[in-house]
Amino acid sequence: MTKVIQAHQAAALIRDGATLGACAITLSGWPEEVALAVEASFLASGHPADLTLVHSTGIGNWKDKGTNHFAHKGLIGRWVGGHTGLSPDMARMILDGEMEGHCLPQGVLCQMWREAAAHHPGVLSKIGLGTFVDPRLEGGKMNRATTRDRVKVIALEGEEWLLYPSIPVDVAIIRASTADEDGNLTMEDEGVLMEALPLAQAARNSGGIVIAQVERLVPRGSLHPKSVRVPGVLVNHLVVARPEHHWQSAGTYRNPSFSGDLRVPLEAIPELPPDERLVIARRAAMELTPGSVVNLGIGVPDGVAIVAAQEGASDLITLTTELGAIGGVPAGGRNFAMSFNADVFIEHQAMFDWYDGGGLDQAFLGAGEVDRHGNVNVSKFSGRCVGCGGFINISQATRKVVFCSSFTAGGLEVALEAGRLAIRREGRTRKFVRDVEQVTFSGAYAARTGQSVLYVSERAVFELAEGVLTLTEIAPGVDLERDVLARMDFTPAISPDLKLMPAGIFAPAWGGLRAHLETRPAMAFA
Repeated sequence: MTKVIQAHQAAALIRDGATLGACAITLSGWPEEVALAVEASFLASGHPADLTLVHSTGIGNWKDKGTNHFAHKGLIGRWVGGHTGLSPDMARMILDGEMEGHCLPQGVLCQMWREAAAHHPGVLSKIGLGTFVDPRLEGGKMNRATTRDRVKVIALEGEEWLLYPSIPVDVAIIRASTADEDGNLTMEDEGVLMEALPLAQAARNSGGIVIAQVERLVPRGSLHPKSVRVPGVLVNHLVVARPEHHWQSAGTYRNPSFSGDLRVPLEAIPELPPDERLVIARRAAMELTPGSVVNLGIGVPDGVAIVAAQEGASDLITLTTELGAIGGVPAGGRNFAMSFNADVFIEHQAMFDWYDGGGLDQAFLGAGEVDRHGNVNVSKFSGRCVGCGGFINISQATRKVVFCSSFTAGGLEVALEAGRLAIRREGRTRKFVRDVEQVTFSGAYAARTGQSVLYVSERAVFELAEGVLTLTEIAPGVDLERDVLARMDFTPAISPDLKLMPAGIFAPAWGGLRAHLETRPAMAFA
């Protein structure tokens, strides 16, 4: 009996009120063909309706694909996810209270499928303590329509932990490159492996079904058993997709360097333009330590990888992505989560096991808002739900975290002039505020755990010193009062040893990173 069905038949299998589990990032791992069919079915018949949608990462192309297909009133009743900023209509519906919305850490959600599969009570973790997912703050609730609690504080052996209860799965929608006639799945063309295996296990052990989208079907027995990522015994139905609905990422249909099939010269990676992002990336890259394992966030921080590559310093560190790529150079923008020339791919939940346990030496992350307590917000702005993604896991569990952000936003224009920074036009929005709208990173928690924390902008560098946000460097060419303190909603502590940021990073061409890093002591392994 064949497992192959049409996409509209797959949509018809999803009953009203079901819990739908997905595992994807941007469009990588996302079964777009199946999602289109679910949307078409709902618009034509009103079914399936009132679904609970659970996924760990942002899924979409910032426009009209991904989970944005589910942004119709009545289709989704409850959203539990790590990020929804890639699906603008879904984000709007959560903001407007047209569905319940819980935002939980990405690493917790991708690990939750494993716990659900084993019928464990949930994920027990310190990740999230002191942030908006802590039930003593907001409990991850993203609007007033959300009243149920999904996070609990418990005491164990005299320590505080958060318990994230398991969520049984009725329907898992997953994706692979190839399936054989028995439903065995391989992922040779995918840019990430995601958590398809534990999600499929969770669905089957919950009495649910697994629907897998693939690009090609091959005869049974023709796949190498060690290449199979999800065994056919877990897969109920296969949907063979059209190529236009099976993109490798939001920005690329297929790049063989993303799937590990070839290596590209790092010199071919486009350089950053001479603006504030280049300065931030250069100054942040100076914090790298030879031998360290590093994670880079999306946006400004991914410039650190580009600078390291252009400066010939990539070999001194090991860059990783939370999606499971180890080595190589992470891609950015619409290809976020992909990596050029990765050495190893592991599964999503396995990477967070490593991260959460202290496997990351350094992380370079973005910052939407920073406040006087050293708190950082990247998840909610003017009531708009964006989500935390893996930010909470990474920022809390890493030995040293460097937040990378422009000092102001909205129209900021700067120029690099002979080792000095010239501010041509100031940004309209302040990013250093008295109190952040939502605590995605807790400065107080970082101070209690002794974490090393820096905040790098194009004109100023701050350090969290004994729990106090402290200004330690300013850019040559800027005025402390006019360009820094007057552009903040609070007055920070100022180091008595206030320095100028290195002049070389403000030159059109730098060339000093590798020499700088080679003077730094290598990372000592515990």
